[in-house]
Amino acid sequence: MTTNPDFEADGLGDSTLMSERLKNAREYLKFTQQSVSERTGIPRTAISEIEGGRRRVDSLELKKLARLYRYPVSYFLNEDLDAIPAEHALAALPRKVTSLNLKPEALTQVMKFAQFLEMSYQADEEAEADDDRPVPEHRGDPT
Repeated sequence: MTTNPDFEADGLGDSTLMSERLKNAREYLKFTQQSVSERTGIPRTAISEIEGGRRRVDSLELKKLARLYRYPVSYFLNEDLDAIPAEHALAALPRKVTSLNLKPEALTQVMKFAQFLEMSYQADEEAEADDDRPVPEHRGDPT
């Protein structure tokens, strides 16, 4: 995959990693590119190009996407050095999960959900410092 050198040179981080994280967050929440477009006002074609690493994401778009996905902006910018999804999620899970003898697919889903919850709480912390949106009452509520 070819990345736009201007994208990486402007300080917004590794475009490949950011594109991958944006796409993974959207897919985890089972959002289509069209539904993300409708909720954020970002054209669907732009979302496709961003996720494919063919277009840079500006700071306002990144903020909208992070809010919708309930992740802190820092996760997408790779400012969070502990943002390795499997390790992050595993650290938040009780030991008992390993004793449940879950199938690998089920364990993967549990890990992804734990990561989502942790990122959601971090996003809430960011929101407290941001006066232009309320913190949602329920997880997954993109308001």
